[in-house]
Amino acid sequence: MPVKFMLLVSRQGKIRLTKWFGSDWSTKEKTKVVKDVSTTVLGRKAKMCNVLEFKDYKVVYRRYASLFFIAGIDNDDNELLTLEVIHRYVEILDKWFMNVCELDIIFNFQQAYTIIGSPINAR
Repeated sequence: MPVKFMLLVSRQGKIRLTKWFGSDWSTKEKTKVVKDVSTTVLGRKAKMCNVLEFKDYKVVYRRYASLFFIAGIDNDDNELLTLEVIHRYVEILDKWFMNVCELDIIFNFQQAYTIIGSPINAR
């Protein structure tokens, strides 16, 4: 399951964390994807599906408290498995920070960034 990227975005649209898997992203592409994906996800209603098709990949997201955890995957990848990866990441953060909140991720960016690769690269 090749995840293309993971984003953590606050409800206000502030980017809290980005992780890109693969080296084929230019800085301009990254900026455009972050802007477009975060705007699209933030504009969706709570009752809408957590999976959407976006350009040549799928975007899977889940909201936990005030943060949206967003993953970009290939079109033929399993969305439910991606939701599970997102959930595992949140569980790991919760155990590491002992009841994680947005401020933990802001002020302990290095730990959150290191942990984000673990559930994805372990696959």
